Amino acid sequence: MADTSKALALIDLALQATEAYGRPDLSGRLRATRARIADPDVRVLVVGEFKQGKSALVNALVNADVCPVDDDISTAVTTVVKYTSGQPAVTVVRETAAAGDGESREERTDVPLEDVQRYVSEAGNPGNRENVSYVEVRLPRRVLSTGLVVVDTPGVGGLGSAHGQMTMGALPTADAVLLVSDAAQEYTAPELRFLTQAMSLCPNVACVLTKTDLYPEWRRIAELDRGHLTKAGVAAELLPTSSVLRQVAARTNDAALNEEAGFKALVGYLRDRVSRQAEVLDRRSASQDVLSVVEQMAQKMRTELEAQQDPGQAEALIARLKDAQERAESLKKRSARWQLTLNDGFGDLQSDIEYDLRDRMRSIQKEAEERVDEVDPLDVWDQFADWVHSAVAGAASTNFVWASQRARHLAGQVADHFVAGGQQALPAIERLGPRGLGGQVNPMIRPDMERYRLGQKLFTGIRGGYGGMLMAGMATSLAGLAMINPISGGVALLLGAKGVKEEKTRLLAKRRADAKSSVRKHIDDVSFQVGKDSRDMLRMVQRTLRDHFQDLAQELTTSMSESVKSAQEAVRTVTTDREKRVKDLQAELERLAAVEKQAHDLVAADPKR
Repeated sequence: MADTSKALALIDLALQATEAYGRPDLSGRLRATRARIADPDVRVLVVGEFKQGKSALVNALVNADVCPVDDDISTAVTTVVKYTSGQPAVTVVRETAAAGDGESREERTDVPLEDVQRYVSEAGNPGNRENVSYVEVRLPRRVLSTGLVVVDTPGVGGLGSAHGQMTMGALPTADAVLLVSDAAQEYTAPELRFLTQAMSLCPNVACVLTKTDLYPEWRRIAELDRGHLTKAGVAAELLPTSSVLRQVAARTNDAALNEEAGFKALVGYLRDRVSRQAEVLDRRSASQDVLSVVEQMAQKMRTELEAQQDPGQAEALIARLKDAQERAESLKKRSARWQLTLNDGFGDLQSDIEYDLRDRMRSIQKEAEERVDEVDPLDVWDQFADWVHSAVAGAASTNFVWASQRARHLAGQVADHFVAGGQQALPAIERLGPRGLGGQVNPMIRPDMERYRLGQKLFTGIRGGYGGMLMAGMATSLAGLAMINPISGGVALLLGAKGVKEEKTRLLAKRRADAKSSVRKHIDDVSFQVGKDSRDMLRMVQRTLRDHFQDLAQELTTSMSESVKSAQEAVRTVTTDREKRVKDLQAELERLAAVEKQAHDLVAADPKR
């Protein structure tokens, strides 16, 4: 959605310079930057609790029924909606392990548009038995034509469950997040917690209030929600919408109704805030890389110019350059300080993150078991399950946020080794991560808890009382009493009541044991999946930083080597050619200075962050 033409033009100009001056290593960096900026995708995650109108919002935004919507249908698989200039198309994406290297690969299968529900809904694909990572839908819609990519996330279990972790893992890769909540009630604690954490992982977070056509009191709910946002310190815009009115407005081409539906404000937010910020980030990225490349090319020319203008100081200059070359060479070694900082740092970080997650989950499990011992799980299971879901989701998301923040801090520490050498370069690790969501965790299973019904009590009481009556009757018959007498009847009643009480106690203990087992299994599943998602994220960041700084070290080494070579050649230049070479170098430096000025001008008008 962003206009990146100026940034691309600047990169193309810098590419001409790197090719003209014989620096293919710098050309490679610029081509990678160009490819990243030329990708127009602006990724918007639509998230929220179960049955809040996320899929309906996506359908209304793109004016097409691509996401299944019904009272008894829920989204189970991520749906990615993006632009195509051709016919509508659907691709089912699965993640498979490749033989040999163990790395996962994407397996893409085209399916008919009408089969979307079969793969993305809980009804068509219960428990994701099709093993689908996500479904990609491509539509020829104007709202998508400038790069908007809308991601409809699963809502099963809501943000207050382990499914919220799936969304949390995708936040760093998103350009914007839309938290969807309907106008039936004000924000819940899990929603506010999610918003607070999302603000630290994503540059743009907005709140969408849906179903305003169904609830006459939606304005009061909106004001309450704004109050909650202010109290929580969440600076997010609240956008009331009605997907029903939007679809009617689209069919009748009614601009006033479209504005009343709230979608004019929503599209404006995506255009003015999200897209423009993406454009600003693209310009800054282009400017930073071009300035770095120009500086490395100019360094060689300034070195030679200094040697040409003052041959007497050339030897001292060459000595300084050789020292710098040795320092650059040392950055390429495995024993380099930045390599040790990176490897040791990520080893410690992974250990800390795993320990933190296990500690949080163990505390939840201990508290859950204590709560189970105080109540009958049969009577409070729904409330208890909601509490477990909320506690587990909170622990998992907090752990992931902490991992992301620690990874950014460590990246800065690694970059400091290059800053000391005058090179400050840090990849945008906040954009690293899987393009899909994290792995799915099944909700906590409700155990089979047997209620002690009246018929069972009678049967248990009769069974226990019958045996007691026989024993007492046989004993009293020796005294000449009948088998059935007041004494044997009293004993029968006592033993029958005792049997009923013991059975009731046994069933309660079994229900508590089953509830604890269900909690332990759920926590184990969550710990396994969340731990894997965190490790995958950290490995990706580590590899990206390693490759980035290795390339940078190679660039620095090449630049120093070229500078030493040019200085040595300057010493051998005859006096008659020296004046001409000085003029040529000054002209080349002026051309590079012009490119540098364009790079500064590209971001001169951007707002400061």
